[in-house]
Amino acid sequence: MNAKHQSIEIESALVAADAQMESFRQARNNRRSELVEDYVELIADLLADGGEARQVDIAQRLGVAQPTVAKMLKRLIAEGYIQQRPYRGVFLTDAGKELALVSRERHQIVESFLCSIGVSVETARMDAEGIEHHVSPETLEAMKRFTLKKASWRTHVG
Repeated sequence: MNAKHQSIEIESALVAADAQMESFRQARNNRRSELVEDYVELIADLLADGGEARQVDIAQRLGVAQPTVAKMLKRLIAEGYIQQRPYRGVFLTDAGKELALVSRERHQIVESFLCSIGVSVETARMDAEGIEHHVSPETLEAMKRFTLKKASWRTHVG
């Protein structure tokens, strides 16, 4: 079977240099905060589920080595999100609790939005884990409005 090669015109997607620079800066900042948010959210979940968050449990859940977790825990202590007590595990500070709440809410909004546009629950949960860190407040608010509007449509129609 001979495949015909067609010439495809690709329109330039270049935007103003300042706007592009700001987009890349924002993406870099999001990547930096992504790990912090994931750790804090996981620690909150472990504390809520079993009353403790141990380094070994964090490593197991994230699929990383304990030294990797130890390094991140030092960073979280330095940034004021956690306290680590010898033989007692890891605990969230008030700032850590606040970050965990905000991260959880953002995750739930993205996951609900994905489900509302037809993505399966399993896929939405996995995709939301990556997307949640890269969504602007404006986009997040639009996702929330869309999801609430769609839910009200179902209530009035169904």
